[in-house]
Amino acid sequence: MARPLRIEYEGAFYHVTARGNERRDSYFGKTDYEKFKAYLKEAQEKYGYILHCYVGTSIKL
Repeated sequence: MARPLRIEYEGAFYHVTARGNERRDSYFGKTDYEKFKAYLKEAQEKYGYILHCYVGTSIKL
């Protein structure tokens, strides 16, 4: 069953999370982590959102 559509409000704050499948690591090295940050920046430029805070996970090198 699909989840219901989320209601969006202009000027609202949204809490967004991202994690690996089955809570596994999302990044497997510094390159993966840097690419994820680049994706965040691209999305910010495309959609014009303001990123107030970002908390990254530790990277196993």
